[in-house]
Amino acid sequence: MIKAYYFRIISYVLAFFVLQSFSFPSPLDKAVELAHQEIWKKFVDQYGIVHGYVGETPTPEDCSIGRPNFIGWRSPISDGAFFTGLYLTAMCEKAQRSGNKTDREKAKKLANGLLRCASVSDVPGFIVRGVGTDGQCHYPVGSTDQTVPWFLGLYRYLKSGIPSETERQLVASKMEKVADALNMNDWKLPCDGIFKGQYRDDLKDKRFLEVPSYLFIIRAMYEITNNDIWNKRYQTALFEHPRGSIEQPSVSDKTRLEICAAGYRIDSLIFTGSNIDKNSLWIYVKNQASLAQLVLLEKDKTIRTFYQTGLAKNANNAMEVIEDYRGFNNNDTKKFGHANWREGYPIWLPQKTQADAENLLKKGDTEKLGKRREYEKSFMTNPLAAATIIASSGDHANRENIERVICHYDFSKLNLSEFFFAEVAYYSLTVD
Repeated sequence: MIKAYYFRIISYVLAFFVLQSFSFPSPLDKAVELAHQEIWKKFVDQYGIVHGYVGETPTPEDCSIGRPNFIGWRSPISDGAFFTGLYLTAMCEKAQRSGNKTDREKAKKLANGLLRCASVSDVPGFIVRGVGTDGQCHYPVGSTDQTVPWFLGLYRYLKSGIPSETERQLVASKMEKVADALNMNDWKLPCDGIFKGQYRDDLKDKRFLEVPSYLFIIRAMYEITNNDIWNKRYQTALFEHPRGSIEQPSVSDKTRLEICAAGYRIDSLIFTGSNIDKNSLWIYVKNQASLAQLVLLEKDKTIRTFYQTGLAKNANNAMEVIEDYRGFNNNDTKKFGHANWREGYPIWLPQKTQADAENLLKKGDTEKLGKRREYEKSFMTNPLAAATIIASSGDHANRENIERVICHYDFSKLNLSEFFFAEVAYYSLTVD
């Protein structure tokens, strides 16, 4: 009896230590893995480009006549380069941490998707928003939001150790060609198709929306090419007053470096009446990511302090809206009519200008479209973007807030793919 008693005690102790040796996934790890699985199951197309939602992919005819509009807004491919570039930064970090072959292959697929976005147009420097059913057709208008993440994603991929030397040379060459073309355009972003010869957005503009990203691109190109012309452009650009600033009193006295330190809220002075914190943080994630990369690249402590100041201001501002995640109910049943975008935008009109294309967006059938898209934007996309901005700042004192936001959502029930920000935020945090 005594021997049996001691045998049971020893068995329990051994079992305890065996269990302790196993690593059980935390709620945070489970949430991030669910987000990852849902993104790859629903939103990454066959070419490695992230769609905005599950819906009918535009056809060559749609792209050629501008349906639902020539910018592609509200179509599933309207932000393909944007989302893919930012998501690739997270996928590279995931692959490096795991060492998993599958993760590396996924990163390669996303990188190839970005390369496609720069290869299907005959206009040098044009980054398409995504591709239609034939893998080639696309809408003729890009944007800063597509171009900057394109550079961010591929730069991170080059630095990840994932691509082979041949692949690395291919990516670096493509980035150099795009950057050279944009430099030839004086950093105005070209269009193609019906708007060939026109531009959409200007990376030399005065807005925080462009300033840190322009600096990142030219500094990153020096890192990639080791051509001193890029470093000279960077050193000059730091202390320039950006284009258009002289006409804008709120920024006319600021250099690019000073605008970086001011943070994203400086744009509220340019666009009076806009509420960046509530409506547009998802757009500014790329600018925070650009600042974070500049901190890593910049060797001068004084210059680096300007970038760090901007990072901190943006993180503090984002903290004011991160709690909006509490307004999201995972059991909400609002209608997401954008999945049937043809029905939601039944009116089509010829568009001779980019303004015509923008106006066509206003002709959607609100009853058929429903309110779910705006609900997810406000209470899912924006809080997760805030979490990403905070995580990217390098100060993880608010790590618990970030983790709570990520764990709040049932990612299997979301319509917009913008919950990929959960992974970007998670992989922007330092490893404990």
